[in-house]
This record gives sequence, structure tokens and C-alpha cells, in this order.
Amino acid sequence: MTSSSLGASFAALPLSEAMQANLQALGYAAMTPIQAASLPLTLAGKDLIAQAKTGSGKTVAFTLPLLHTLDAKRFAVQALVLCPTRELADQVTTEIRRVARAEDNVKVLTLCGGSPIRPQTESLAHGAHIIVGTPGRVLDHLGRESLNLDALQTLVLDEADRMLDMGFADDIAQVVAHCPKQRQTLLFSATYPEGVDKLARRFMRDAQEVKLAERHDTSLIRQRFYEVTEPERLHAVGLLLDHFRPASTLAFCNTKQQCRDLVAVLQAQGIVALELHGDLDQRDRDQVLVRFANGSCSVLVATDVAARGLDIAQLEAVINVDITPDTEVHTHRVGRTGRAGESGWAFSLASMDEMGRVGRIDQMQGRA
Repeated sequence: MTSSSLGASFAALPLSEAMQANLQALGYAAMTPIQAASLPLTLAGKDLIAQAKTGSGKTVAFTLPLLHTLDAKRFAVQALVLCPTRELADQVTTEIRRVARAEDNVKVLTLCGGSPIRPQTESLAHGAHIIVGTPGRVLDHLGRESLNLDALQTLVLDEADRMLDMGFADDIAQVVAHCPKQRQTLLFSATYPEGVDKLARRFMRDAQEVKLAERHDTSLIRQRFYEVTEPERLHAVGLLLDHFRPASTLAFCNTKQQCRDLVAVLQAQGIVALELHGDLDQRDRDQVLVRFANGSCSVLVATDVAARGLDIAQLEAVINVDITPDTEVHTHRVGRTGRAGESGWAFSLASMDEMGRVGRIDQMQGRA
């Protein structure tokens, strides 16, 4: 099923008056294409495979059906959302809580690695309705028997393609083994490679498919490629920042060491830059994101894994310090800017050895 539905009203859905009122209060006047295509199916209890880009409104698309079947008076875990990263899990939790305000006393807990497990265990002991977490930490709690999924009604696999890329396939399978067979399973993925198809066939029942033809609008993104030698690469980032002077920039590196090296170079040039990668603990990651969000840091230097799921408002520029070998990842990076009608810059630095990758990117999406 392919859909480009736009502007359909939430009022057409079989939702409670309280939920309809809350959606209006949140400013959700009309459904996004993924919501319009999927919600009639999921609210009817169908399993769903949905392919949609980041920022398409998919969190609301899976939150409404899981709340639709949730019994707030029953203090047991009735919904589980698995995410690839801590950052995405935090964003999903925040959005679920906003939408769940229409219901009485719905408790949502986040279970992710990088945070002490004891406070999570203590919170679980007091009960919860919805769990949002990363596969490894959720599996850890299941092994400790601090988490019980016997009452689960809805399982959501968010950004399933990225979870597979990060090596979570076995963890997901073990988590699913703890879930009741009679449940609703909702799978959301930006791409639909063979691994995601296998995951869907293994864990879903007669799943409906929704694949949106529309992609992130790149017409507002001014994209430029610059050829550099390896010794020039990091210095070139500072030159771009000095020339174009974006207020906020997300710079992507392929390795954690490249992140560290670039931050050192930028800081030596008087630019306030911070790094974000998998070696940082949760507290440090949170502090970095807060400083970037409030403007006290103008450049965030990150790996793709660390930046996955981040939704940064009014991001003026993206810099690909290294050219990624994956054209889908390149598109995802560039699509962080030019959102919500705002224009943005996307700069890519390529050595002579990387020019072949640039050619493949041009063939996939065209050069701006």
C-alpha cells in the first residue's frame, strides 16, 4: 500500500473525546501521511510494517494504537517500544507522555543502557504501563526478572533498520520470546532492506504494509561538495564555519577518533564545539545535548550512531567531514537540516579517494 494522504483529520478516527481534545491542544490538527495511512489499520488491531522517514510523525502513529488498547487501571506493562539509541528512546518517551495526558495516570518508563540499572529496577517495582528502551537494557531487566511482559498487548520496533545495523537482531529475538504470542506488533523503518523483511516475517502475523513514496524535501537544502586532501580536512571545517557562519551546525564523522580530533581543532580556533559518540556516558551525553539545544555550543560533532534519532530544531548546517559509504546514511545526514520550511546548508568534504562515493550520491539524489 502506498499513500500520500495529507491533511486528513484525527476527528475521523475512533478515539475518545479526551484524546481528540488533547490532540487539538497539542496542535495536531491534521494527520501526516504516515498517520493517515496507518492509523485506520492499527486502531483496528492489525499488525503493521511502516516505511517512513525520520520526522514523519511516526511516534504519534504508534502511540495512539497502543494507548487505544491500554487499560490504565491495570498496573502492568501493556506496551513496549524498542529503539536503537538512548536519545531516540528519550524523545519517544517525551512524546508518548504528551499524547497520554488524555488518559489518567499512565506511567511511562525509559530503560536504556548508560544509566544505572538500580533506579530503573526500583521504578519497575512500583509498576508501569509503557516501557520505552533499547534492546540490550530491556533484555537485561528481563533476565533479572525485574521486568515482566506477560500482560503485553503492543510491541513496537522503532527504526528497525538501524537496530539491525547496530547488531541488535539477537537481542530483539530474545525480547520477543518473552512477549505473549497474542499481541499487536508495529514495525517502523526508514528503509526496508532484506534484514527488516526477515524480522517482520519472523515476528508478525498477517502484517499490513504502508510505504510512503514521499521523502524529505531537499529543495530548501543547498548542498555543496568540496575536494580536500587528508591533511586539509579538519582545517576545512573551520574555514566553512568562518565563511558561512551558521548559528548551529551538526558535523558528522565516520569514527569516534575523528570526532575527538575535529573538536580539538575547532576549539583551538576559538569555536565552541562538543563531541557526541558512543564512548560518552549518559550524563555527559545529556549535558552536550542541552548545551547544543540552548545555543551555548554552536557545533556538535557526532558519529552516525550517536546522532541517530536526534531531532534538532532549526539546524542551519550539516557538514559531512567524511563521506559515508552508505548513500542512505548520507541522505539521512543531509535531511537533518532544511526542515519545517526552513532552508539549510549541507557541506561535504571529499578526498580524491572518496570521489567515487560522491558520484554514487549524485546518481542517487542529484547534486544541489
